[in-house]
Amino acid sequence: MVALPSLKGLQAFEAAARTGSFAAAAEELSVSAAAISQLIRTVEEQMGRKLFHRVNRRVVLSEAGVEMLPRLTMAFQEIGSVSRELSGDAFRPRLVVSVPPSMAMGWLSRRLAGFVASHGAADISLRGDDDPVPFDRELIDIRLSYGPHYREHPTEEIVRDAVYPVCAPQLSGMIKADGDALAGLPLIHTDWGPTGASFPSWRNWFEAAGVEPGRAAQRGLSANSSRAALDLAISGLGVALAQGVYCAEAVEDGRLVRPAARAIALRQSYCLTIPERSARRDVVVAFRDWLINECRRAVGSPALC
Repeated sequence: MVALPSLKGLQAFEAAARTGSFAAAAEELSVSAAAISQLIRTVEEQMGRKLFHRVNRRVVLSEAGVEMLPRLTMAFQEIGSVSRELSGDAFRPRLVVSVPPSMAMGWLSRRLAGFVASHGAADISLRGDDDPVPFDRELIDIRLSYGPHYREHPTEEIVRDAVYPVCAPQLSGMIKADGDALAGLPLIHTDWGPTGASFPSWRNWFEAAGVEPGRAAQRGLSANSSRAALDLAISGLGVALAQGVYCAEAVEDGRLVRPAARAIALRQSYCLTIPERSARRDVVVAFRDWLINECRRAVGSPALC
């Protein structure tokens, strides 16, 4: 009869793999690094598979280790939840949410209180990530991204956005509602990173307006996130091209105005990806429905019509 790995051995492996260090795992579990090493070696012998490759005093997960880690982490988290519930501590569901960095910095973080008020307390980990994201390694439950990046997981398109010229009210008095006037004002450009080719630029906007702006389409301030570009526009430093999901609230409350009516639709939709391991969890289902509603409400704001 084959001996099954001990719970302590599996716990030692999970802690070492998650933290990336035998020493860190030893500190977390209040044992010595030598004990962690011995426990993991015993698990490897019992399973007949290497879980780590040892290279120059470093340990790197093997394929078998990569496969085991997310399942063990989830199992130990579930054990911890049951233990807290049995000991009388209030049960709080755990949720790992991954969104683009600009959405994490302000837009979603300001709205999370509304979700908690409606659906109850939860231990939410909000991550601002660029694509691609490691779903299993980081145990991500739900990912909002621009475009369908994750064919290996269930993905749904939730809303198609557009970009709008926006600026502070004090700047709008200098602008006539046409492209020629905008070409003479300071512009705010956004470097959207690796997916930037999919987002309209100021040159695209002027072309759609039938205007040849010359070098004006390249001059002005530049920011490497939508959130930063929006803040620069609110500060009165120029006219930004902003996605509706981000700028709707500021246009509604008067911090920004639309100096020109022309908008350019984005080429792809915003998509939600939920791995199958998370899809049936009540807190994930509730957050999905709430997030879709928040996104569609912003993109469909009357202030953008």
